[in-house]
Amino acid sequence: MTASVEGADTRAPVESADAAVPDKGAGAAAPDKPVRRWQGPAVFTAVAVLALVVAPLLLEPFRLGLLAKYLCYAIVALGIGLAWGQGGMLTLGQGVFFGLGGYAMGMYLKLNDAGGDLPDFMVWSGVEELPALWKPFGNPVFALAMVVVLPVVVALLLGALVFRQRVRGAYFAILTQALAAALVILLVGQQGLTGGTNGLTNFFDFFGRDVAADETQRGLYLLVAVVLGVLYLGARQLVRSRFGRLLLAVRDGEDRVRFLGYNPATVKTLTFAVSAGMAGIAGALFVPVVGIISPALLGVVPSLELVVAVAVGGRFALAGAVLGAVVMGYARTYFSEELPDAWLYLQGALFVLVMTLAPKGIAGLAAGLVRRREARV
Repeated sequence: MTASVEGADTRAPVESADAAVPDKGAGAAAPDKPVRRWQGPAVFTAVAVLALVVAPLLLEPFRLGLLAKYLCYAIVALGIGLAWGQGGMLTLGQGVFFGLGGYAMGMYLKLNDAGGDLPDFMVWSGVEELPALWKPFGNPVFALAMVVVLPVVVALLLGALVFRQRVRGAYFAILTQALAAALVILLVGQQGLTGGTNGLTNFFDFFGRDVAADETQRGLYLLVAVVLGVLYLGARQLVRSRFGRLLLAVRDGEDRVRFLGYNPATVKTLTFAVSAGMAGIAGALFVPVVGIISPALLGVVPSLELVVAVAVGGRFALAGAVLGAVVMGYARTYFSEELPDAWLYLQGALFVLVMTLAPKGIAGLAAGLVRRREARV
């Protein structure tokens, strides 16, 4: 893992090439610049039209709900692409932040459904009084704030402790993986507080609307799609900014950046916190879309699957990370329906195949084909 993060492969990112090394040349390439300038917005607009207009019209409610779930995972993948692809921080524990955001939303929804009484799982567990930890989450404003604040604060604390000690590479990856495993153990062991293995489920009301209604699910899908688009544009702008250039420099040569007078620990901590906030938002949206948040959804294995999805899509491109999450989500659903016993083998084979033939993922392969076509022209 260390080699893939810090090796020579990271010197040619797809998404951030324009941001890291602005093209100031002239000559034969000059006439193509106006065309290239409009390529990105045109593709984004086309994808937005497909997601916001075409998909709700063509897909039945069940399939639209599945697509909304894939887009929730895509938000997490976007954060991983920012931290890993742009910053060189291989995080194997994004499920922690996904879970924090999801449980914050789930706690509010359970209290709202209970209408002042204890949530159903607490009654079954023999809890007689609402725990003090739960009481503030009865306020929707507080709960929505905690969706972002909790993951960001945890990431800031972890980053401040780890990056200042210059922990990086495989050591950082293993640390985040251990954090995910520890959180799962904690949640499972607190049956009366968190729902234990079953987690939080059986939600009925989402801000005055029936969660199970088709119209509500369609509205949730549109909300998830819009949030993903806004976060993608924000992340892209961040990568193209001066901070983004510094982040790329830290990824490619952390010690050199330190010798130039910058503090790489601060850059990495802030980026890690941004990716954690994205995962928290994804978790909060996931809860009403799927109707459950449990330890099984935020442990080591789901976190690794998201990293694999980012690698398949292309970790150097933010769009590649999003594409990888959607493609892997769809592939999992399709093969689980057609070949339920073979999905894990197919997932591993797909990962090995992509990493062997296209180390920069699907986005890198597509970018290479475009460059070769432009060279021939």
